[in-house]
Amino acid sequence: MPQGPHDAGGERLRLIGAPDRDEAGADEADLQRYFEAMVADDQKIEPRDWMPDAYRSMMIRQIGQHAHSELMGMQPESNWLTRAPSLRRKTALLAKVQDEAGHAMYLYAAAETLGVTRGELLDQLHDGRQHYSVVFNFPAASWADIGAIGWLLDGAAIANQVPLCRCSYGPYARAMVRICKEESFHQRQGYSILHTLSGGTPAQHRMAQQAVDRWWYRALALFGLPDRASRNTSRSMAWKIKRLTNDEVRQKFVDVIAEQVGSLGLTLPDEALRFDTERGHWDFTLPDFDALTAVLQGYGPCNRQRMERRRRTHDEGAWVRESALAYAEKQRRRRAV
Repeated sequence: MPQGPHDAGGERLRLIGAPDRDEAGADEADLQRYFEAMVADDQKIEPRDWMPDAYRSMMIRQIGQHAHSELMGMQPESNWLTRAPSLRRKTALLAKVQDEAGHAMYLYAAAETLGVTRGELLDQLHDGRQHYSVVFNFPAASWADIGAIGWLLDGAAIANQVPLCRCSYGPYARAMVRICKEESFHQRQGYSILHTLSGGTPAQHRMAQQAVDRWWYRALALFGLPDRASRNTSRSMAWKIKRLTNDEVRQKFVDVIAEQVGSLGLTLPDEALRFDTERGHWDFTLPDFDALTAVLQGYGPCNRQRMERRRRTHDEGAWVRESALAYAEKQRRRRAV
């Protein structure tokens, strides 16, 4: 059995004894065993490979909701494009919002390799069959919130997404490599905003602290429910879709942010936050998941506003999609002649 996913020339290796999905003798049990062997050997599952229906469904759900979160995450920040305090800050924020749109497109493209169309995923978002991250149903109340979103939410995204670069599904893993590189710039942008405000006037320092207070527990919620309450973690870990549990990656994030916050001259809003020398980690308080679940179910401050804007934008952009498809069809016919 090969020890890695590629040979010296960079070509993807196949396990010895791979069943041919077209052979009459290759029943589903053979394919299931081979799939599990591929995952155990840390080789990537590609779109052409056989995979269990449950694996395909889990990947469609995860990638789809990830894509929706990137798409919806543009809204709180786009409201500040014309109100950022300088031309430099405006252009940096515009670049970030554009990046988020690009991330959504990478992810929708990865999901399409599983047999679902982008239109189907968007329909599921618009009618409530798929969700996006609960944190994007809160408003960005001040310019400092843009900094907190960048430092905390994008920092949480990096902590979550770096392990996904090793996800067992190839197209998703490769999309995450590029996304993580761009997210690192977003976090530095947020840190820069908070650093400038914290070192400014007393009112600016207070604004920065209030923004961190608002977004800290929302950032912790990005990692999902605690492991004891998560229904999908064990299977996702077994299939190497995820490499760390929700609790493990949340702890890694807290350990990093608890060390960084002092350099900003700010504090985190958690009286229980302290370093445990025996564990070698920071103790902290979990967010109120019941309250966040209520937001996810439509009771947040911006749920209706966010979805109305998303549906309206989708409808108003129909002519662009139709034009692009018509042009592509015209080019296809021209090449066929």
